Amino acid sequence: MSTATKHKDSAPTSDRSRAENRLALKLVAPAIVLMLLVTAFPMLRALYLSLFDYSLTAPDDRQFVGLGNYLTALSDSLFWRDTLNTVFIMVVTVFFELVIGFAFAMVMHKVIFARGLIRTSILIPYGIITVVSGFAWQFAFSNTNGFVNGWLPFMNPDFDWFGQYWSSMIAIMVSEIWKTTPFMALLLLAGLAQVPHDMLEAAKVDGATWWQRLWKVILPNMRAAIMVAVLFRALDAYRIFDNIFVMTAGANGTESISFLTYRQVIEQFQLGIGSALSVLLFLSVLVVALGIVKLFKVDLSAARQG
Repeated sequence: MSTATKHKDSAPTSDRSRAENRLALKLVAPAIVLMLLVTAFPMLRALYLSLFDYSLTAPDDRQFVGLGNYLTALSDSLFWRDTLNTVFIMVVTVFFELVIGFAFAMVMHKVIFARGLIRTSILIPYGIITVVSGFAWQFAFSNTNGFVNGWLPFMNPDFDWFGQYWSSMIAIMVSEIWKTTPFMALLLLAGLAQVPHDMLEAAKVDGATWWQRLWKVILPNMRAAIMVAVLFRALDAYRIFDNIFVMTAGANGTESISFLTYRQVIEQFQLGIGSALSVLLFLSVLVVALGIVKLFKVDLSAARQG
C-alpha cells in the first residue's frame, strides 16, 4: 500500500476525531465555566492569603512574606510526616479497594437472579455519610463496648486500637475501605461491561484457564476503567479528613495534610500558613493525578474508538 493510500485512509478518521473533540468541548464548556466561577475565587483568594503572615487573632497586623509560608511548611518535619501518612493511607486503601471492588464487580457482572437487589445492597456503605460511618467504626474498635476485639480470637479483649499509631491507622483505613469500596466496584463494573464477549469465548475455546483469561483478556480491556477508578479514589483518599477527625482527631501522629490545614486555619486561626498548606495540598493532588495517568499510559482516544 502506497503512502498516498495510507494518508487517504487515515484522513476520515482524523476528521471524525476532530469533530468529536469539538462536540465534546461544546458539551462540557458550560460545566467548566460554572466550575471556574465557583472555584476560581476561593483558589485565588487562598493563593493571595498564602503570601501573608496573617492571623485572625490580629487581622490588622498582616505582613507580606512572599513564599515564606511555603518555606516554613516545607522545612517542617510535621508537614512531611503528615504527607507520608496521607500517601500511606492512599496507597493501602486504594490497593485493597481495587482488589475487593474487582471481586464485587465480578459478582455483580455474573449474577443472574436479583441483580438489582445485589447491586443496591453492595452500594449501601457508600450511601452512608462519612462522619456517620466514622463514628460507627470508632464504636466498633472501642475496647470497652466495641465488637472487633471480640470477633478476633487472637486479639486481647482489652486492646486499645486508638492507643498507638499503627493500630489507629489500621482502624482509619478499615473504615475508609469499607465506605468507598462500593464506589470502586461500581466503576469497575462499568469496565467489565466493555470487555468483548467474543474474545472471552475465543480464549475459552483455545483452552485458556480463568486466570489466563483474567490476565490476558479481561484486565487489558479494562485498563482505562481501572485507571479512572484508581484516579478518582486516589484523589479522594489523598484528601482524607472526616475519618481522622472523627476517629482519632489526629492523635498518635495520625494527621493527614487536610487535617493539618484544618488545625492551622480553624483551631489556630493562622490563615496565612493554612492557605499555603491548602495550595500545597492542591499541587500535590495534581502531582498524584499526573503520576497515575503516566503510570497506566492509557490512550483514552484509542479506547473510545475501540
